[in-house]
Amino acid sequence: FSSVLKREEGRFFLVTPVEKIGITVDDAPFTAVEMRVEGEGRERRLAFRTQVEDWIEVGEEHPLRFEQEAGTGGVKPYLHVRRDLWALVSRALFHDLASLGEVAPREGRDWFGVFIAGRFYPMVEATEIEGLT
Repeated sequence: FSSVLKREEGRFFLVTPVEKIGITVDDAPFTAVEMRVEGEGRERRLAFRTQVEDWIEVGEEHPLRFEQEAGTGGVKPYLHVRRDLWALVSRALFHDLASLGEVAPREGRDWFGVFIAGRFYPMVEATEIEGLT
């Protein structure tokens, strides 16, 4: 079903040439379940495997984003899969991802985040690092 999944106006649908069926998605339609790291430092490359066996390399077309988790103060990472569809990075992989993190300046403040292929993906302000666990 992943190949016919679409998002329109904030709602998810399975769309075939014959029909269009609305579905409910709790958080994200995909989950990143495996991470591959190549290289080191700020130029390292990362790719994630989704639960539907797609490997997606983090980059300009497939960025990471981090959102505050409602009620807990924690952080939830997401990987852009395609169009307006995202994969939630599993909690175990998030810990692996955070272990690659470092503090870097951004817009006049220090942020904790991760460099991938020369691009910095900020997770939280450096003063909030204890909120990652």
